[in-house]
Amino acid sequence: MSDERRSTRIRVPTIDGTPAERELIPPDPLHSVYWSEHGYPTARARWNYHPEVEIHLIRRGTGRFIVGSGIGNFSAGHVAIVGSGVPHDWMSDLAEGEVIEDRDALIQFLPEWLEAAGELLPELHEMQTLLHQASRGIEFLGDTARAAGAEILAVGAAEGLSRLRHLLTLFEVLVNAPPSERRAMSPEGFVAAVDPVTEAAVESGLAYIVQNLSGQVSLAEAARRASVSPSTYSKHFKLASGLTFTDMVRKLRVSHAVRLLTETSTPVSEISQRVGFGNLSNFNRQFKTVTGQTPRAVRSSGGR
Repeated sequence: MSDERRSTRIRVPTIDGTPAERELIPPDPLHSVYWSEHGYPTARARWNYHPEVEIHLIRRGTGRFIVGSGIGNFSAGHVAIVGSGVPHDWMSDLAEGEVIEDRDALIQFLPEWLEAAGELLPELHEMQTLLHQASRGIEFLGDTARAAGAEILAVGAAEGLSRLRHLLTLFEVLVNAPPSERRAMSPEGFVAAVDPVTEAAVESGLAYIVQNLSGQVSLAEAARRASVSPSTYSKHFKLASGLTFTDMVRKLRVSHAVRLLTETSTPVSEISQRVGFGNLSNFNRQFKTVTGQTPRAVRSSGGR
């Protein structure tokens, strides 16, 4: 059955009066969990939240993720689990007009489903601790990410008992990930308390920030694009994202700088300009505030 037939979309007013889509993920009567895939950009790839737990694989491209109030970089092979109600977004680096086909593969399920299944299969209770930790989002690394990514794709390709076998293997891989191969994506547990207005505030703001990472970004311009006052916009943005607009800009710029430092030999002074900081001393100061390290230390450590 296609994603289009299994998904339902509703339209609600946004902050500027135009429609915003929020995807509903109904139970799949033929499968224990909902599996889907999509490219980027697409209406599904946006700042959003839902009651379902999400296990997420990025198959292609690089970019930046936002999970709760945490920001970081991703590349192909990135695997993460995001808890129920935690807002999230994965934004790819794109050339003008570029489209990444089948960028994402997702598994989604309600926590209540796992709890009910655990009544019949007590072994599944091992997953409950992982779901609690997923309120911060968890990124998996190394061998765990590679094994989990393979199982996520295998779930989508299989049916019947074979599909269930791959799902249980995926759960086993994630639960048994060593501490060195998992890290929290958000500095604190986060559950969104947002409505269509606040959700739209973040969505429009993120698009504006990412499009202008190397140039001028202002709260006043973000508010103007949303057709509200700066104070109203600021309130909605903080409520939905857990960050002030200024902190979001700074973290996204530093996140982009980390990628440039670890993946290129571009001089630090040039990177500071490319990520929108006015001068090198300000860049160094803001970078250390966000990462706890200097740019040169991050470059020498390869981002570890």
